[in-house]
Amino acid sequence: MPLGERAGDKSESRYCGVETEFNDDMPHVLAFNLSHGSFDFVIAPLMDPAYRPSLMQKDSGVSGVPPFAGSDLVLSPSQWSSHVVGKVNSWIDLDSEDEILRCDSETTLKQEIAWASHLSLQACLLPVPKGKSCANYARCVNQILQGLSSMQLWLRIPLVKSDSETMDVNTDASDDSWEIWNSFRLLCEHHNQLSVALDVLSSLPSVNSLGRWFGESVRAAIFSTECFLTNARGYPCLSKRHQKLVHGFFNHSIQIVLSGELVHSLPKLNSHIAANDNDNNVDGVQKHPLRPYLDYVGYLYQRMDPLPEQERFEIGYRDYLQSPLQPLMDNLEAQTYETFEKDTMKYIQYQRAICKALQDRVPDDKASSITTVLMVVGAGRGPLVRASLQAAEETGRKVKVYAVEKNPNAVVTLHSLVKLEGWENIVTIISCDMRYWDAPEKADILVSELLGSFGDNELSPECLDGAQRLLKDDGISIPSSYTSFIQPVTASKLYNDVKSHKDIAHFETAYVVKLHNIARLAPPQPVFTFDHPTHSTDKSNNRYTKLQFGISSDTGSAMIHGFAGYFDSTLYKEVHLGIEPSTSTPNMFSWFPIFFPLRTPITLCPGASLEVHFWRCCSPTKVWYEWCVASPSSSPIHNSNGRSYWVGL
Repeated sequence: MPLGERAGDKSESRYCGVETEFNDDMPHVLAFNLSHGSFDFVIAPLMDPAYRPSLMQKDSGVSGVPPFAGSDLVLSPSQWSSHVVGKVNSWIDLDSEDEILRCDSETTLKQEIAWASHLSLQACLLPVPKGKSCANYARCVNQILQGLSSMQLWLRIPLVKSDSETMDVNTDASDDSWEIWNSFRLLCEHHNQLSVALDVLSSLPSVNSLGRWFGESVRAAIFSTECFLTNARGYPCLSKRHQKLVHGFFNHSIQIVLSGELVHSLPKLNSHIAANDNDNNVDGVQKHPLRPYLDYVGYLYQRMDPLPEQERFEIGYRDYLQSPLQPLMDNLEAQTYETFEKDTMKYIQYQRAICKALQDRVPDDKASSITTVLMVVGAGRGPLVRASLQAAEETGRKVKVYAVEKNPNAVVTLHSLVKLEGWENIVTIISCDMRYWDAPEKADILVSELLGSFGDNELSPECLDGAQRLLKDDGISIPSSYTSFIQPVTASKLYNDVKSHKDIAHFETAYVVKLHNIARLAPPQPVFTFDHPTHSTDKSNNRYTKLQFGISSDTGSAMIHGFAGYFDSTLYKEVHLGIEPSTSTPNMFSWFPIFFPLRTPITLCPGASLEVHFWRCCSPTKVWYEWCVASPSSSPIHNSNGRSYWVGL
């Protein structure tokens, strides 16, 4: 049964598994571990570990039937697929110097996976690669992956990394088990059905080192009973660091699996409780020895805070690639306006900024005699018009509002709103592109919401440059400036999703995405900044920047699949709005981050420096970005001349 109910959480991490030994009575294995143990699934060997193909052929002269754990008929198809993860025997060594062992291993691996596939299992656990080289093991797995329909292969990897402080000149890089995984998945061409099952040990690597795994394709975390400490009451518990790690696994849909023997001497129940304990002996079957460990994992799950309402709303968008809007080329649909208009926090910030601008523009003693001309450019269906009028009411200032909107469909709604609210004498609606409108007078304050996930990626600079002639020389623009940011990330799922299109164009496209299963490898750095109004004589919006990111040495090696992009905007003076993680505006959902992929992921050594180049390029008809990595190794320059991705003017 699931670990518990957590509002909004329907992820796989609610289900906990148990690793079992070989038993050819699979109905008993399921009954004991699921019915009596309350686990949700078992990781069970499908073949007798004593089996060796070479011995079988030698004894009988012909290849007999492999000793599988019972016929496929002993469980129903739904039981096999929902409650059993196959486990390939751990003795196999496909990179052994012993040719007989190597051949036996290859035969057995293929037989076991074929049987698991026949049973329609959802996943199969592969043993840890042995030794430094795993090329032949990876070759066989890659061959198998080419023919698999939907089953996942989980490669077992111990969660090990030596601290750099304790490493000496004789320490080998293979002390970092991430290196084993990275080598294996590179050999298997980043196949999306190859995942990781982490073996969690009693000692853990550094926080930065652990963080890498949240950007990888980790499906399960196997906790040995030897990881557990003993609490004051004699029951199993985990260290604070292990607890934090478990919470991370829960939040990233990684399933917990318990393994090993009972290693805690549990306190004896008093006789009254023992006499009434029907749970301890069910139908003559002893209570599951790992039940106290499962109860503790369930306790950790139930202790988690419920998902906030915003997270519940966004959960379906996690790691889902979306093309950015083209608001100049395309007219937005009603549903898009509806979503953005629900973002209360954004309009609260705008109203705060407009209040301050009105107060700075008109002193209190002249509030009743001076009328401020305020233009909302890109008014949409009117939320900024409403925020402007509420700010005027709050500050006691008189305003005259021009609502400029190019989308004729939104203008229909604007007219209805103005009539409904009785704003006819205050608000004038202009159905026109702000860049081409000849205004009857100039504005004191120009208000816009043209920002994209990367700040300037929805052409706010071009629009506001075109509209600046509408503003008085001493006029105020809200926003007054905005800056884009990037940071390198491990994002295995996003990379595989882009790769599935099998073309270069998708690797040269920026995507809006609710980032979730990623590892942030360095703090974000600023890329491009735009100020409004601009008094520069150079009107070009072309930009170029070179950035150096330092990866913390205790992280270990890491893989970069691309860059997460954000923005931070100053609306007016100290009022800001943004999604850059360290300063992000809380409870705001209008913008997800942007993701710039790399065609070929780049592996970084511990403590390496990453040199990144970003360009913003403009032509008379479009704007586009180009990007590349120059160090530690060079990538191609992505999206040259905007051949794959651009925003139309």
